[in-house]
Amino acid sequence: MSTLSVVSHADWLAARRELLAKEKEFSRLRDELSARRRVLPWEKVEKAYVFEGPGGDESLVELFGDCCQLIVYHFMFGPDWEEGCKACSFLTDHFGPALTHLNNRDVTLIAVSRGPLEKLQAFRERMGWPIKWVSSLNNDFNGDYGVSFSPEDMAAGEVDYNYATGPFPVSEGPGISVFAKDGGGDVFHTYSSYARGLDMFIGTYHLLDIVPKGRDEAELPFSMDWVRHHDRYGD
Repeated sequence: MSTLSVVSHADWLAARRELLAKEKEFSRLRDELSARRRVLPWEKVEKAYVFEGPGGDESLVELFGDCCQLIVYHFMFGPDWEEGCKACSFLTDHFGPALTHLNNRDVTLIAVSRGPLEKLQAFRERMGWPIKWVSSLNNDFNGDYGVSFSPEDMAAGEVDYNYATGPFPVSEGPGISVFAKDGGGDVFHTYSSYARGLDMFIGTYHLLDIVPKGRDEAELPFSMDWVRHHDRYGD
């Protein structure tokens, strides 16, 4: 790690105050974006999705539990995969401590993948995650919400991901989707985000962003090449 310039306290304080002004500008912009996100129009979910969960089959509205807001993390775990994606695992490591707080703010957070339920449950147990995880293997949910791709689309380089069309390296992609339900049991899709839009849910990245080396990913083949399943660091 190369050393940047070393200055007096007065010069350091001046530089820090200059950066603080930009940080405050960023905070105001983030608040503005969050406000605009909350007033996006909704679309009604018309399909009757049925998921396989630990307690049996569940509809989308049943996944809400006692809350009226639902966050779904689209976890990359294909039907023939033997373990979950490393990057999705990295992100999911951050969810556990938030679950109780979210529930107390009328929000349920779950993971959904196309992998068979028994594989999902085995990997969840290995990782020690408290998050509920259900399988969408027998419905169109992943395809409809832009995180699973057909062999034909992949071969043609015409995968629809992150609101654009182009090639994609694997048959599953990461994402997060938000749903709301009304008093009559109707469900609405309110928001989805993909790719770099998921950065804001990774607390480790935000901590790395304040240290001198930062994320230290510039020389890697791809940004998360360093990430491992948390039980495999040191292998």
